Amino acid sequence: MDIEKFQDDVYAITELLSEQLESKDVPRLNFVRQRLIDMYKENLVKINHSVLELIGASELIAQGYFVDVEKSVSKLLRCDLFGTKDTSNCIVEIETGFTPPEHALDTVDYYAARIVSKIARYSQYCEKFSLATPVVNVLPIHKLFLLPPNERKKDDVMRLKNLCDRFYKNPKIKFDDIQNAHIHSIYLINTDKGFAKELDPKSYLEITESIIEKSEIDL
Repeated sequence: MDIEKFQDDVYAITELLSEQLESKDVPRLNFVRQRLIDMYKENLVKINHSVLELIGASELIAQGYFVDVEKSVSKLLRCDLFGTKDTSNCIVEIETGFTPPEHALDTVDYYAARIVSKIARYSQYCEKFSLATPVVNVLPIHKLFLLPPNERKKDDVMRLKNLCDRFYKNPKIKFDDIQNAHIHSIYLINTDKGFAKELDPKSYLEITESIIEKSEIDL
């Protein structure tokens, strides 16, 4: 654990991000930075993920949110970013495309299930749920989540539940959680330049659909 290197890196990215914020909002970003430093000392976070969280937090702060990081939203779930603004709130979960070694032979299915599970599990704890990812990664988001819950077909929901059940057994993803899940937006994060671009789910799917189809990802 190299605390000095971690601090140097998060201070550097915070300085870059602060230039894009109003001066009154910089303390909110500094709060997130200090939270990450404290958690790094407890070996709870890593630098690559922390940089993504800081960039995502900066974007939410610019939108008027007060942001906490690595916040518990239930006994089992801890979200990456939790934003509050007046009486509204949002959750942003960051996905890098990493899959564990034990899924080396079913990486595509595992990652698709992971995205479904994130939307289903986390969106019930906030008004607005978003996924964030580096610009070099493609999120396999199912078209079902573009539909309002009452327009989702039972067979489609069950198909996604069966996919999740292959990888998540304790606890399993509930049918109703997929049926009622929602996603507000996707953030594309450019770590080199220090900014995030927000897209609505429909626009994101239009951009990535051909890539997913050509990769023969079965969603």
